[in-house]
Amino acid sequence: MLPWFRAARVPRARSLLAALLLALTVLVAPTATASAAPAAEAATSRGWNDYSCKPSAAHPRPVVLVHGTFGNSIDNWLVLAPYLVNRGYCVFSLDYGQLPGVPFFHGLGPIDKSAEQLDVFVDKVLGATGAPKADIVGHSQGGMMPNYYLKFLGGADKVNALVGIAPDNHGTTLLGLTKLLPYFPGVEKFISDKTPGLADQVAGSPFITKLTAGGDTVPGVRYTVIATKYDQVVTPYRTQYLDGPNVRNVLLQDLCPVDLSEHVAIGTIDRIAFHEVANALDPARATPTTCASVIG
Repeated sequence: MLPWFRAARVPRARSLLAALLLALTVLVAPTATASAAPAAEAATSRGWNDYSCKPSAAHPRPVVLVHGTFGNSIDNWLVLAPYLVNRGYCVFSLDYGQLPGVPFFHGLGPIDKSAEQLDVFVDKVLGATGAPKADIVGHSQGGMMPNYYLKFLGGADKVNALVGIAPDNHGTTLLGLTKLLPYFPGVEKFISDKTPGLADQVAGSPFITKLTAGGDTVPGVRYTVIATKYDQVVTPYRTQYLDGPNVRNVLLQDLCPVDLSEHVAIGTIDRIAFHEVANALDPARATPTTCASVIG
């Protein structure tokens, strides 16, 4: 049977893929470049990205927040950043993976280059705060990309803990949509050429193959993965989990069975997930995470 007829049997998948292509077309079209200054001022006014902040004895390491694909240093963290600031942390966030002429929607550039941007940013934060190490909290690609920094760019010497919220640590099948790419001539090349950060995240890509070769973790870093079984972006959701020493894999529904958060909500608004982030950052003072944690 011709692959085109096979693909035609899944109209929903074709519609989703067409929608993805339309979004990509809009994103790569020339647009006006946004100024970074208002965003930086907005973050500082909410208590994070304040380079005068000095870590306390209770929380001796700054926290670096790493946004997900299509995210940015502000919008991804409007809830979690103040949540951590209010608990006494020095909190910082960066933009990475920018494409020329595409404002606001980042995390689309080659992921190895994005990891280099993270390397520079962590050095900047450590220099400003005087701390010897940082903790990293990332959502989606932002929970996976730091692994490259840890494994290949010397980040393990500068990072105490990595907390990934719905990270695509082993790539994603996008509910099987990536398996349809060979049936749409030119689509795979279009995505790879225009948005390499997306192509890098496909399960089995050269980037994911390199990232996972030799094991998931590096010595000296504590890892936490917080996943939701309702994730519709990083699929199958269990591929988010890491294997190795000093790893804690957490399923949100094991903590609160009625939590329905999917891929976006778990990283942007879910206070149950955020309570587990706080536990991962300060395990000595950890408290049980339950459905009641939403009011904490």
